[in-house]
Amino acid sequence: MHSHTDQSAAPRRYDTIDAFRGITIISMVLFHFCYDVFMVFGRDPSWYSHPASRLWQQSICWSFILISGFVWSWGRKKALRRGILINLCGLLVTAVTLLAFPSEAIWFGVLNFLGCAILLMIPLRPAAEKIPPYTGLAVSFLLFLFFRNLQAGFVGFGSRIFFRIPDVLYNIKILTPLGFPFPGFYSADYFPILPWFFLYLCGWFMNRIFLRHPSWQQAMQHRIPLLTPLGKKSLWIYLLHQPVCYLICLLLFSA
Repeated sequence: MHSHTDQSAAPRRYDTIDAFRGITIISMVLFHFCYDVFMVFGRDPSWYSHPASRLWQQSICWSFILISGFVWSWGRKKALRRGILINLCGLLVTAVTLLAFPSEAIWFGVLNFLGCAILLMIPLRPAAEKIPPYTGLAVSFLLFLFFRNLQAGFVGFGSRIFFRIPDVLYNIKILTPLGFPFPGFYSADYFPILPWFFLYLCGWFMNRIFLRHPSWQQAMQHRIPLLTPLGKKSLWIYLLHQPVCYLICLLLFSA
């Protein structure tokens, strides 16, 4: 019987998990291409408000965050470096969008969130490891749902308001990354620590459950052509896909 520490080291690469990330990255590229066509180039300005568009966007976000939380343990020896690198990539995205598309600028987007979540897990891991995985997964998901409407000024489940958050917290600009956006704040991609860190924790606890099932581990070792390699290059694809999508739209619609 291996200790948890030995298991967490991931002696083998779970190629199927990379493939899931590959599927998500393809979905994201297609979504952003549609966003550019319909919203940035104005082909259908109502597109983003359609429930199907919202559902598609959320499926991509949830997948990336859950997968990132799931694999954290296997890269924990490099977590500090990885967290800083991904935060720097997020700041680069902010700078580029601010210069190129001020109206679509990204402040504290998904990369900055993931970078911060990776760093937050370093001090939180010892406490989190004391929580039974199934309990941790259930509580984390309930907390994610509870804080889901924090940006709207309240916490609760769905439209049921548990209590309203004092306005003063939304007037302190430095709290925007935590989940308290100041009046007039706009970001084309905004993933604050609350509620999203609780979804990240769900992925982390899912990994703890996964490590208890050798048959699941066996099933996750299958390499899937195209998808597995794409999943391993997801950060580079994320950074480069939007300029490429925009260029294609320019070629299509400026003729």
